[in-house]
Amino acid sequence: MRTELVTTLKRKATELLSELSRDKEPILITQHGLPSAYLVDVDSFEGLKRRLKLLEGIARGERAIEDGRTLSHEDAKSRMSRWLE
Repeated sequence: MRTELVTTLKRKATELLSELSRDKEPILITQHGLPSAYLVDVDSFEGLKRRLKLLEGIARGERAIEDGRTLSHEDAKSRMSRWLE
């Protein structure tokens, strides 16, 4: 992953955005020698958001199983029939 100073971002924003769009590689922005932000292209960010939403759904399902909040196949089918008719 590429790292750039915040001053480089200020001076070359258009060039960095063009490279980001072309290469699809995130850029770590540092400020005072410390990580400050990641610069990512829109498509990559949207993909990350979709993956995160899916993983959060899986985690909720796993918690439900651990808590015993599950239904039998017949109960689930009965409840779903309201929406599937």
